[in-house]
Amino acid sequence: MLMPAALWILLALLVFVAVFFVVFKRPMYEIMALTFVFIIAITGQWNKFLEYLLYPSTSSLFYVIFAFMVIAVLFDATNVVNRIVQIMISLVGRFRGGAGYVALLGSTFMASLSGTGPGNVATTGVFTIPMMKRTGFPPHFAATTEMSASMLGNIIPPAGIIVLTYGVLEKVSPGSITLSGWMVAAYSIGVWFFVQRWLTLYVLCRVYKVQPIPATEIPSFSKSLKSGWATLFIPIIIFLPLFLDAQAKDWLLGRIGESGSGAYSSSVLMFTPGLAGAYAVFIGRKSFAKRKEFLSKMFSTFSGSLQQVVPIAVTIYFAYATSQAFSGIGAEKAIEEWFVSLGLNITLLIIIIPIFFMVLGMVLPGTAQVAILGGAVIAAASALGGDPILFAALLPAMTGALEGMTPPLALGMYVAMGIANSDFTKTVKLSVIWVILHLILCMILLTGILPILGL
Repeated sequence: MLMPAALWILLALLVFVAVFFVVFKRPMYEIMALTFVFIIAITGQWNKFLEYLLYPSTSSLFYVIFAFMVIAVLFDATNVVNRIVQIMISLVGRFRGGAGYVALLGSTFMASLSGTGPGNVATTGVFTIPMMKRTGFPPHFAATTEMSASMLGNIIPPAGIIVLTYGVLEKVSPGSITLSGWMVAAYSIGVWFFVQRWLTLYVLCRVYKVQPIPATEIPSFSKSLKSGWATLFIPIIIFLPLFLDAQAKDWLLGRIGESGSGAYSSSVLMFTPGLAGAYAVFIGRKSFAKRKEFLSKMFSTFSGSLQQVVPIAVTIYFAYATSQAFSGIGAEKAIEEWFVSLGLNITLLIIIIPIFFMVLGMVLPGTAQVAILGGAVIAAASALGGDPILFAALLPAMTGALEGMTPPLALGMYVAMGIANSDFTKTVKLSVIWVILHLILCMILLTGILPILGL
């Protein structure tokens, strides 16, 4: 079967994005806005321009994504993250390659909050990469360790791509899984990838013979715990409400009734960031100087974050809008039918799909890949006998995690390479190793061999 028109349009879109990103060096949020207009123009859907443009504003999921990005700003302003990092250093700094483990833990956590892997490389990499280099990490090893940790954060809740993918699944298979169950499954998948990166780092640290963090730079565990113990409740505040909704339905029903349980499920992701943010402000209130200056300090914190939050939000917003324009021409159904017509079995699909998204990730951000193609891939997997929920759950890992890692167009790699001042060829070769191992785990998880909590 010949390639459908929808795929040719997708190829045109990829070329459009590549030209503006590589040649004109425009920021991704600007490119995604232009991409939306480009799709409307080449498909002739001008009569639906306003409908598609306003569609993301009608989705509560978009506001959830935005809320978590704002909370990440609060965490940074209240010094919460730094206290968590100090506890991490005191725990793992004494091990061979301890600086790498600190980078893995800290950068993964921070990137999951901010939802931007390359951006997180820029903000945390300036701390972790020099720390790694001081303990014997070759520059290219330090760069790729930070890159892989930050890109991992893209697929761990509350990263925005997780919520976006749930919205895509709901369009294809409504009611197949609760939002809370989905988030628990995402955490479970994140744990598998975290273990994979930990083992990879463990082996590479011995290959490159790196050293522990100098003892003079490691705070005592008791001191760091005394200073930061309260911050350890933040992951619990975020995770526990989701876990209760996904795994303790009967318990909730017995205490708040059916209507209360329904209201809880529909609002859990809306109030969770508020709880976490309020708690961060409470435990980090000393960071806001005098009490009478609290409101002005909060205002300056949020206003100063606009350059960080708005570009990501705009990128996601126009990815949503572009996906609607793509759906308007029946693209998802056409691509699904094309995949099925190739005569692939589910085993071949498990091998091909992660590689397919890896290539797309050189040009398109993960959110755009999920928004535009996620529905077609989920439907095709279901038609070939695969588990649509499992394929949907792995979409963030196949898109958001690989978008900044895959050479030659790997933004996360370039940012880390610039901070580490590492050799291009050596950095690319080691990046390929991280990417291949990530792809292998994607394929293994798609088979359903490894257990995933919530699915």
